Order: sequence, then C-alpha cells, then structure tokens
Amino acid sequence: MLIHDAARPFVSGAVISRAIVAADKTGAAIPVIPVNDTVKQVGETGDITATPERAKLRIAQTPQTFKFELILEAHRRAARDGLNEFTDDAAIAEWAGLTVATFEGDVANMKLTTPEDFVREEARLAAALGDIRTGTGYDVHAFGPGDHVWLCGLRVPHSKGFLAHSDGDVGLHALVDAILGALADGDIGSHFPPSDMKWKGASSDQFLKYAVERVTARGGRIANLEVTMICERPKIGPLRDQMRARIAEISGVDISRVAVKATTSEKLGFTGREEGIAATASATIRLPWSPYRGD
Repeated sequence: MLIHDAARPFVSGAVISRAIVAADKTGAAIPVIPVNDTVKQVGETGDITATPERAKLRIAQTPQTFKFELILEAHRRAARDGLNEFTDDAAIAEWAGLTVATFEGDVANMKLTTPEDFVREEARLAAALGDIRTGTGYDVHAFGPGDHVWLCGLRVPHSKGFLAHSDGDVGLHALVDAILGALADGDIGSHFPPSDMKWKGASSDQFLKYAVERVTARGGRIANLEVTMICERPKIGPLRDQMRARIAEISGVDISRVAVKATTSEKLGFTGREEGIAATASATIRLPWSPYRGD
C-alpha cells in the first residue's frame, strides 16, 4: 500500500517504482533524502541543547509504503489509545513496533506548505521550462441562416449563423491553430479534418482542450493566449470578460493569461460587408528545454 502526501505534487515515477520494490522487500519503507544543513536542537528558551550527528539524519518524504494489514492495525491501535500527534504514517508504524526501512527519495519531491514554497517551486519550474515558443493562428467563417454564433466558447445571439463544419467558433479555432503552431504540430485541419463527419457540428471547446493537452503531454504549460476578433457585429466589447473567462476555463489557465480583443475592418472587405467574421490569435507556451536537433 502506498500512502502519499497530496502536498507533494512533484513525485516522480522513479520514486514510485522504488517504493513498490521496497514494499515487496520489507513491508514498511519510506523515501528519504540526506540532510545537508547542520541541525540544531533547541530548548524552550531558544538556546541550543544539542547538535545531532548529520550523517545519521534523513528528511522523510512520501509515498510511504506498507503492508496494508500492518499499517491498518497500527492506525487502529493509535485510534483506540487516543493518539493523534503523529506527523506521518512511518511514525505510527514505529510506535507500533514495526521496522521501517528507507529508500532513495528525490530532492525535487518537495512539500508545498507555505506561500514561500509555492514561489520557490514556481521559479524552479519556470527555469526548467526554458523553451519559450509562440504560434499564430487565423480563422474565418461566412455567415448563413441562423439566430446565433459561437465566439470564444460563448453562444452569442445574432441575426445570422455560421456556415461551418463544426460550430464555427472562429476565436477558438484560431487559438487552436496558434497552440499547434507553437508546438510545430500541424494545424486544426490535420487533427480534425473537415472530411471526417465525426466533427460535424462539434463543439470547438473540445478542440482547444485537445491542443492544450498536447502541450501538457510534452511537459509544457500555456503562458499566454490572445485572440482578436474582426467583425462589425456582434459587438465583442460587452462580452470580452465572459469570453476570457470561458477560454481560461477550457484551457485550465488563470484568466490573467488570456486576452480577447476586437477590431473592425472599417467597413472594408467581407467583414466590413458583414458577410462573416475573422479571428487572429497568438499563443505563447513554455516547454522543457531540449537541444536543437539538426539533420
């Protein structure tokens, strides 16, 4: 049985594998890392009372592994005795008389407890995601019969609808192309071909979710999303924040990383004649750094 602290979101597959091996061998084991700093024991007055030998000290981590029946019985005994001051499951096992072995942990498997912990880990992750990429996207759809259009994930009442294979959401389509472009991973048509009837009338939020998942699958994250709507009507301004919120929700990012803008073509061209709507988009993503590859 593996018991893991949810405040340690950076546990690696290697640590989990070592935990499984340790469980088979010992029945009770925890990951540990060395203590690099000198540790002082202090009394109630704040004065140093002892300096433990650093070579014998370890920092305990999770996942901690136990035979289920053993740790369950240890918890039940502690509950019967009214004891609840243990700081981890290993401490309960020790109190119950179990021998707890150790195996190699991971310094990156840090526990997030204070705001300072979050700041530190954000900085570490940002440094690891040093491959910063930007992609652009463009989409356009003509108007046809209808009473609404889909724009940036919102159903917007309008005197016309879109002529489109899917729901015609030009804002989301442009964003999808921008993300795929930043990944150098084709375009929306190559992933969702209009010749495939499976996507007939499909909601475009699934396209954007898919593109974001392509980023996370490569260990990356979205840094910024921006879309500019080009149309005379409907008016985008009153809907701007709702659109930003919807894009943020679909993409799993904070709304501060999403921008929605609008402009017109000053009555010029097909958007000026209100024959359709166009959208441009840009996406900035961060990926783990890797050396450039040449042929």
